[in-house]
Amino acid sequence: MKSLLRRFLILLVLAGSAYTGWKYRDSLLHFYHHHIAFTDSAHTGQRPQPQQYQKLIAELSQKKNSLASRYAQARSAQELSTIISESRRTLEEILPQMMRCWLGTPWDFNGTCQLPGSGKIACGYFVSTILRDAGFKVERIRLAQQPSQNIIATFLPRREMHISSGQAYPDFIAQVISRGPGIKIVGLDKHVAFLVIPASGDRAPRFIHSSGGSPKCVVDEDRENATALKNSRYRVIGNITGDDDVIHRWLLGQAWPTRL
Repeated sequence: MKSLLRRFLILLVLAGSAYTGWKYRDSLLHFYHHHIAFTDSAHTGQRPQPQQYQKLIAELSQKKNSLASRYAQARSAQELSTIISESRRTLEEILPQMMRCWLGTPWDFNGTCQLPGSGKIACGYFVSTILRDAGFKVERIRLAQQPSQNIIATFLPRREMHISSGQAYPDFIAQVISRGPGIKIVGLDKHVAFLVIPASGDRAPRFIHSSGGSPKCVVDEDRENATALKNSRYRVIGNITGDDDVIHRWLLGQAWPTRL
């Protein structure tokens, strides 16, 4: 008799638990998915920031229009040089902020999304989308699909590109820093990315890219953790903010036909 009573009580407890789980299933599922999303975000350390990205686009566009107006009215070489320098500083300040709005956005070889976190993005599309949204008149899709050297060659002549093959990584980093600050596009064996060299401090480079390696999303890496940059035998670099002609064409709103 006691055994039957015990079994009956156990069945009641199990039935009550099942009912509670069913009744609050939506809340439990919401908690589960929120927890998983939070954990994934914590793994990358960042979440995409589409609203901040759009705010930065508008801010840069406004500054560009003001600089372009002054540039058109300049009457001396000194005035032109001053505006070029201001434009360079503006780009070097805002472009990295725009890149970091994409952190955590998933990578995919065929990813083509146009806003942070709105889908997946490939490495070439990350580069071409940032440049387009910064006011560079580029063919976003066509540029993104080119080999990395062609992407750089779209902006810079061959003499302004630095190519190395099989160079020891510490030597490569030392040379990059010695060539001065700037927003640099770097092409690797099968990859393209931004390499940001700050104008102040120790000029420690930041490697910002849509990574096909773990954690397979847009990341901002220091020199020690930039595995793709470190392991590539082929590296080609072009400093797009270090070139006066690039700044000149950006101010005038001139188009960059994709180099094929």
